[in-house]
Amino acid sequence: MLDSGFAIAGACTGLVVGLTGVGGGALMTPILLLVFGVSPATAVATDLWFAAITKLVAVPVHHRGGHVDWQVVRRLWMGSLPVALGVVVLVSLGATVSKVDGLTRAIGVVVMVTAVGLLLGPWLNALARGRRITDPERFKRRQPALTVAGGACLGLLVALTSVGAGALGTVMLLALYPLRMTPHRLVATDIAHAIPLAVVAGSGYLVMGLVDGRMLASMLAGSIPAVLAGSLLSRRISPGRLRLALAVVLAGSALKTLGAF
Repeated sequence: MLDSGFAIAGACTGLVVGLTGVGGGALMTPILLLVFGVSPATAVATDLWFAAITKLVAVPVHHRGGHVDWQVVRRLWMGSLPVALGVVVLVSLGATVSKVDGLTRAIGVVVMVTAVGLLLGPWLNALARGRRITDPERFKRRQPALTVAGGACLGLLVALTSVGAGALGTVMLLALYPLRMTPHRLVATDIAHAIPLAVVAGSGYLVMGLVDGRMLASMLAGSIPAVLAGSLLSRRISPGRLRLALAVVLAGSALKTLGAF
């Protein structure tokens, strides 16, 4: 039987993901920890599969609109997937991820970094735009390697905490591709990158039996229709203000997760 509380949480998160490409892990994982009292390891494991399936539903809508930048997605995968796979191997071999006392604190730290990144995103984009215009050849020469390196960082964060693929990925893309990433292309590209990353990262947790199937089904029952609605609405709504509001919410949840109040 589905749980209405998890379904409502899934719907809220799915709508935000569809509109902005952000929030799959950064929003849902703190909700699972703070509202529902789910153990950190189960929250990470279940949220990875929740994010993967929810975003999989959204990608066809964005792809039909021609907004996914597949070249950038492939560069990100070159960095993120091997690192995530390394974490999967360690988890599958019995690494004690579920017994790490600091996992909740690590999630809180990553969520706070995510919130700060969203707030600084416009400033970083403006800074990168200036460098891109004044020295275009040097900037473009560094883009591929920096994108792969950034993907590797995202792969590690997502595999350990389920947080970062959307929000931190968005900030990174704004900094690396200030002219290329229009708002809609940014959302679509970020979502496309996150799907296989979440699947790969979640595989080790699935092998260990840490994924809560009933909770996952309940969250997906709410998120799938909501993410479709959000993806369709994203063509008409600028995600900038939504990201600002989300940054404030994430900062509050991070402080709560870290025990600041």
